[in-house]
Amino acid sequence: MQSEKILIVDDEKMNRALLKHIFNEQYEVLEAANGEEANALIDEHIDDLQVVFLDLMMPVMDGFGVLKHISDCYYTNRLPVILITGEATDESDEKAYDYGVSDIIYKPFAPRVVMRRTRNIIDLYKSRYEMEQTLEERTQKLVDSERKLRTNNEFLINALSSVVEFRSLESGEHIQRVKKFTKVLLKYLVQYYPEYNLTDDDVDAIVRASALHDIGKIAIPDSILLKPGKLTPAEYEVMKTHAIYGAELLERFKQDENKFYRYCYEICRHHHERYDGKGYPDRLSGEDIPISAQVVSLVDVFDALVSKRIYKEAYTHDYAFSMIMSGECGEFSPKILDCFELAKAEFFAIIEGIE
Repeated sequence: MQSEKILIVDDEKMNRALLKHIFNEQYEVLEAANGEEANALIDEHIDDLQVVFLDLMMPVMDGFGVLKHISDCYYTNRLPVILITGEATDESDEKAYDYGVSDIIYKPFAPRVVMRRTRNIIDLYKSRYEMEQTLEERTQKLVDSERKLRTNNEFLINALSSVVEFRSLESGEHIQRVKKFTKVLLKYLVQYYPEYNLTDDDVDAIVRASALHDIGKIAIPDSILLKPGKLTPAEYEVMKTHAIYGAELLERFKQDENKFYRYCYEICRHHHERYDGKGYPDRLSGEDIPISAQVVSLVDVFDALVSKRIYKEAYTHDYAFSMIMSGECGEFSPKILDCFELAKAEFFAIIEGIE
């Protein structure tokens, strides 16, 4: 069995020596003095590399050249990169996060802190990579037939959505409540707004698809996803990319004319759009927003308001309801709000566990 390796990329020999001293008892340490050397070593040792420590300012090829290579070769989800820099700016930090950097450590740094953060990131990436491989393998098997998809998909969806909840330090109940809220809201939408032409099969597919609305958060760095305080504008932009990451992940398993896939994709990509066009990522407005995403959008906001999160305490049911109805959480379709008002008592019962 080949040994686990780390790669230190820095044109300053002293900086490489300091990091090597921290990790040489645990890993085989590879070194590169510029981006070209780094890219060659990454390609050669990709199966054994655990992490890359990367400086930005280097001759021949800078750190962004290395990040681009990692992204172009689809190594991003299996190879964590930790930026070690003493000359960071908001612009460079944001650009680095856009390329998929897992963490940024500023010089000078404490060796024990670097070791602990590195270990956490390596463990996270191993778990995430294994989960993604499991997702690809199981999903590919499920697409063979609609019957097998419907029979086996429920377990897979719950398992995958639970991974996101576990990583986000949430209670584990968010996904189940979202599914229940979605089913209730759709009941009233079908009853009072038949123009959407939603069948029982549509409702069933949308409810199941709602569980995957935040699957893209698996690609968001811990430093942002678990931050206890308010996100900076740059961090918020990174967080917003989870909608795109989720859609891109699902697109790998695209099935033509498959209703369930279509709802999953719509919900993942568009559950943060707003009726007035002030949402993201595509700034859709009005009925250009798929109805499946409109429903899950309101449901997700409501559950976030009434739940305790790492960055906030829970609001009361009534206060959360009034915030949404008054537009404090963004604009929703009048039709969706009508259904929300009709479903108020059932939503509260779900929260209290007496539905």
